[in-house]
Amino acid sequence: MSVLTSRRPVAPASPALRTVRRRRVSSTDDRSRNPFRTGLAVVLALLFAFPIVWTTIGAFKPTQEANSSPPVWWPSRFSLDSFAKLDSSGSSLLGYVLNSTAVTLMTVAITTVAAVFAGYAFARFRFPGKKALFGLTVGMLLVPYPALLVSLFTVMTWLHLTNSLFGLALIYSTFQLPFAVYMMRNSFESVPEEIMEAAELDGCTKFTALPRVVLRLVAPGVVTVALFAFLAAWNEFLAALVLLNDNPSFTLPIALLNAQNGPLNTIDWGGLQAGITVTMLPCVVLFIILQRYYVSGLVAGTGK
Repeated sequence: MSVLTSRRPVAPASPALRTVRRRRVSSTDDRSRNPFRTGLAVVLALLFAFPIVWTTIGAFKPTQEANSSPPVWWPSRFSLDSFAKLDSSGSSLLGYVLNSTAVTLMTVAITTVAAVFAGYAFARFRFPGKKALFGLTVGMLLVPYPALLVSLFTVMTWLHLTNSLFGLALIYSTFQLPFAVYMMRNSFESVPEEIMEAAELDGCTKFTALPRVVLRLVAPGVVTVALFAFLAAWNEFLAALVLLNDNPSFTLPIALLNAQNGPLNTIDWGGLQAGITVTMLPCVVLFIILQRYYVSGLVAGTGK
């Protein structure tokens, strides 16, 4: 038995449509081949890359060349002396890295999980005071967090979480949640309602549809929230300075403050650049790997 399939003939494009397409392609080519824009992009890229390259090279200079004036552009030999200076009697460079990693991972986990559930509730459920609560959440972005550090330090003292990496992660998550909830709410609202209805027809409830269907569709938003939480927790300095008072518990930003102090109150540029290199390496690598998800997650929900 043979099955005859008929294909619907595709109408050729009209001359006007072909003209519009040619104009769009030609205008795109003209913009990409514009030497002024290309040169400007190269200059801006070099300006942004210069501090990173200069800091990385300075981290591997010998101590005398790293602190010399005028500066030495290229080291006579590559040395690890500046990285060795990051070690202290109370802890080591590895200890600072592990502390920052622990705080950052806890912050990312708490922020991401809380933002996913809160954003999903704001986007898909109806409850009294929904708009007011969401407005209050977004309004917390207007409050500068240094103004809350004294109150938060008092609360952490009551909870016996001072000088605790978990308590520091809770503070970081508190500061990141308003933006994270806003991002996830927009991401969930960008999911078409037809997909939710199809999931319910297949037997899913609004709760079970989240892990089975919806979460995969908002993966760029989740990655964006996690990346923002990672960058903020990894580089944050002020809250760690206020909450931590024990050298073995210090994070990398606090270690950089100690590393910059040289003899006679001078700045040890080699140790400081070594610490900056160690600090920025995970951020650069993660941003490069997750750049595609990051960009698409930022624009999620903007078309509604």
